[in-house]
Amino acid sequence: MKHRSILRLAALAGALALAACSKAPPPKTAPVPVPVAVAESDIDGVQALLMQGDSKGAGEQLEPLLKREPMNPQLLLLRDSIAGDPQEQLGPVSYPYVVRPGETIEQLAERLLGNRLKAYQLARYNGLVNPSALAAGQAIRIPGTPPRPKVQPAPERPSRSAPAAPRSKPAAPASVPAKPAANPAAAQRARSAGLAALNRGQ
Repeated sequence: MKHRSILRLAALAGALALAACSKAPPPKTAPVPVPVAVAESDIDGVQALLMQGDSKGAGEQLEPLLKREPMNPQLLLLRDSIAGDPQEQLGPVSYPYVVRPGETIEQLAERLLGNRLKAYQLARYNGLVNPSALAAGQAIRIPGTPPRPKVQPAPERPSRSAPAAPRSKPAAPASVPAKPAANPAAAQRARSAGLAALNRGQ
């Protein structure tokens, strides 16, 4: 009997210990840091360094941004602008262009290449050490073929209205029989003859 009681007590103690273990709180796990999205200002900061010709500083600023967003297309474009070959990136075909007053390399990249972030590629394509020093009248090469000039639409001519119908001439008045020409002498004779016949009672 004593042996069975001891076994029961041992089993009860084991069950209580197991229940106590199961109610223990789970171990705390370290929170996973959520990567902060790259802001447009971060990209502009890298671009500004490139426009000053500081490719090394731009690369150092670009590296942590790529770790946060390794597939960001803008960051990849900036990275390739620094490390890649501009002739391969933009192509061997090009045409001459004379810089106008007030134009920057970024404006030209936006207007002629479709993306302002290609400005450093364009600068390297032309061998510019300091892209921000672009001057009016400077001749550079633009990759691709020159854009076709826009055809100005011809001014609209006023539509000619249908020619007006010729005015009908007023109808000629009906011909009136011509009056006999007046003959005073004959009239006087006829009058005298008439009066004489009247006096005779005719």
